[in-house]
Amino acid sequence: MQMFLISDNIDTLTGMRLAGIPGVLIHEDFELRQTLDKILQKKEIGIVLITEKLAKLLPDYIKDIKLNHRVPLIVEIPDRHGTGRTPDSITGYVREAIGLKI
Repeated sequence: MQMFLISDNIDTLTGMRLAGIPGVLIHEDFELRQTLDKILQKKEIGIVLITEKLAKLLPDYIKDIKLNHRVPLIVEIPDRHGTGRTPDSITGYVREAIGLKI
């Protein structure tokens, strides 16, 4: 199974591409809906990462996908402008992921 990123931020998209995760850059709700519809047809995509800002554009549609589809798993992620982050959250993510304090 593959991961796929839907982002509204070019920096997030670039970073994920460097990590080997393909994705698209989207700014409008109709683009988001079209992209999600296409992803639902692709059985090889198992996890969809979506930035918090984009997830707020279609909350009911995303909730429907989460509740009624086993695949893909939709994970909302903060980008560098994310609202749910503490000032050192990136450091915390790294510490949790690899056990290194930086």
